[in-house]
Amino acid sequence: MNQALFAADALLPGGWTRNVRLTWDAAGDITQVQHGAQPLAGCPVAKGPLIPGMPNLHSHAFQRAIAGLTEFRGQSADGQQDSFWSWRTLMYRFALRLDPAQMEAIALGLYVEMIEAGYTSVCEFHYVHHGANGRPYADDATLALALMRAAQHAGIGLTLLPVLYQTSGFGGTGPSETQRRFIRSTDSMLQLLERLKPLCDAQGVRLGLAPHSLRAVPPEGLREALAGLDAIDATAPIHIHIAEQTKEVDDCIAWSGQRPVAWLLDHADVNARWCLVHATHMDADEYRRAAGSGAVAGLCPTTEANLGDGIFDLPAWRAAGGAWGIGSDSHICVNAAEELLLLEYSQRLATRQRNVIADTAQPHTATAMTLAAVQGGAQASGRLAAGRSAGLAVGQRADFVVLDAAHPSLAGLGAADMLSSHVFASHRTSAIDSVWIGGEQRTNKGRHLLHDSAAAGFVAARAQLLSTT
Repeated sequence: MNQALFAADALLPGGWTRNVRLTWDAAGDITQVQHGAQPLAGCPVAKGPLIPGMPNLHSHAFQRAIAGLTEFRGQSADGQQDSFWSWRTLMYRFALRLDPAQMEAIALGLYVEMIEAGYTSVCEFHYVHHGANGRPYADDATLALALMRAAQHAGIGLTLLPVLYQTSGFGGTGPSETQRRFIRSTDSMLQLLERLKPLCDAQGVRLGLAPHSLRAVPPEGLREALAGLDAIDATAPIHIHIAEQTKEVDDCIAWSGQRPVAWLLDHADVNARWCLVHATHMDADEYRRAAGSGAVAGLCPTTEANLGDGIFDLPAWRAAGGAWGIGSDSHICVNAAEELLLLEYSQRLATRQRNVIADTAQPHTATAMTLAAVQGGAQASGRLAAGRSAGLAVGQRADFVVLDAAHPSLAGLGAADMLSSHVFASHRTSAIDSVWIGGEQRTNKGRHLLHDSAAAGFVAARAQLLSTT
C-alpha cells in the first residue's frame, strides 16, 4: 500500500518547492513527487520543511566509544608533539580490546545518534576483523554481521565496506603487532566478500570494498583486490583513505616519486564508484584529475579538525566539477548539520570570505551544501544510478528529515532561511522534528524509539572497554 506525506515546503533536487506531496510504496521507494499539490483528507502533513536525509559517507563505528577520551596533550613515539599518529596509537589500543557484543552495542548507540542527527544512511569503513589475538573468528564475518544487526535494529541504511589492510607503510613494511586485528590477505578478503554478498542483498545492505590506504595495501594487493571485487560485483563502491596527512604525502613521494592521489590515478581505474576519503593534501593537478575522474571527495570536517589534518580546498574541487559528501569518521561529533557548518567555516577561514559554498545558482549556503552533500553521499554509498538525482526524487528511497517550523530559531521564516538557521543558528539537532528512512518514521520530536536502550547499551560497552585499558 502506498503512503504519502504533504509538505508546504520541500527541498527537491532542483531547489525549494512549494506544496509537495511525496508518495512511496511498501518497499520504501518514492513513486511520485507532486508539485503544487493540496493536502488530501487522511494524508499526514509535515510540521515543517522537508529536506532529504543525509548520507554519512565515512564511519568507523567503534571509534565513537573513544570520542572525547584523547583530548589531552601527549607526544608521539618519536618525541614529536601530539598528532594524528599519536592519536592513532591510542585508538589501536582501544581496538585491541573490542569484542563482538561491544561492537554491536557501540554501533547501535551510534546509529541511533546518527538518525536523530539527520543521517539516514551510513558507509561503514570496517577494519576490525579478527579476534583480539589476531586470529579469525570461527565465522570470519562475525564483526561485520554485528554491524549489520546494529544497522537493521536502528533502521539506518548501510553500505558495508570491509577494509583490506596488509602493511604498515609504503614499500611493503610489515604490519605492527597493534594492527593484528585488521590484517587480511587478498584471498581472505575476497572470500569474506563472497560470504557477505548474499546476506547483504537479503538485508538491503550495499556491499563494497575499502582498500585502507596506499600505505596499507601494496600495489599487487590493490590490483588483485579490485579485480576480485569486479568479479563479485562490478558496480560495488570503493573507498580509500588518501592524502589525509602531510607525512603520508612525503612518505609516498619517497617511495614512488609521486604524490598519493597522482599515484592512484595512474595505477587504478578511478571512476564514479570511488570515494577518496579526506584527500586533504593535493596539488592543483591532482584536484583537476581526481575531480575529472568522477570520484567523490569524502570530507569529514569535524574529525579532520580534531586530528589536525588540514583544510580541503573545496573551491578548487568545485571549480574542477568534483562531487563531494560528508562523513563523521571518528565520531568526535555525530551531527550532519555540524559537519556542514564546520565545512563552510573552514573554507571561510582559509579564503577569508563568506558563503564560500554558495553560488549564483543556489545563493543560500545551507541549501547548496545540503543538495551537494546528499548527491555526493548517495553516489559514494553505491545507492545512485549514473545520471540520477539523489534526494526527494522518484525511484529514490523515502529518506527525509522534517524540520520543526515552531522551533524558536526557525519560526516565522521562509523555508530556505529555516534550513540556514538549522545549520548556522540552532543547536543543530533541536530543530529536527522527525526523521524518516525508507518511508518509516524513525524519530519523533527528535528522539528515536530506541534512544534510551541504545544509549544504555553504548555506555555499558564503553565502561567494559575502559575497565580493561
